[in-house]
Amino acid sequence: MKSSGIGVGSISIVLVFTVLSLTVFSLIMLYVSGNDKALVDAKAEAVKNYYSADAEAEAILAEIMSSENLPESINGSAIYSEFDSINMTEKISFVAPISETTALYVNIVRKDDNFDILSWKMVMIDTPGYDGSLNLWPGTSN
Repeated sequence: MKSSGIGVGSISIVLVFTVLSLTVFSLIMLYVSGNDKALVDAKAEAVKNYYSADAEAEAILAEIMSSENLPESINGSAIYSEFDSINMTEKISFVAPISETTALYVNIVRKDDNFDILSWKMVMIDTPGYDGSLNLWPGTSN
């Protein structure tokens, strides 16, 4: 008489397949988590650099606001100034570097002893590997 049911061999095959699948998935998750950590570390470094540049820009702004005569540079950042004789205002701008390719650009206006911030934004200062030329199709085909 033959017995019906699942044999010992098929249970072993299912068990081996299950262990192999779990091992593969755990290795994939380990690889993905390593990539995620690298991405998070890079983002944390970018945020740290931004807030460092922001603090530097705040210090430069405080120095500008407290000085009678505008210096040519503060903490290595050049200060640019342009006087508007019509409105009797002085436009002042400076850059605080964030990274090799980005900087914090600050543009303020001074009228008498009042200062207004016109812009405080992150800008690209360099695009590595781009020479400015575009390889466009001329519009004719041969």
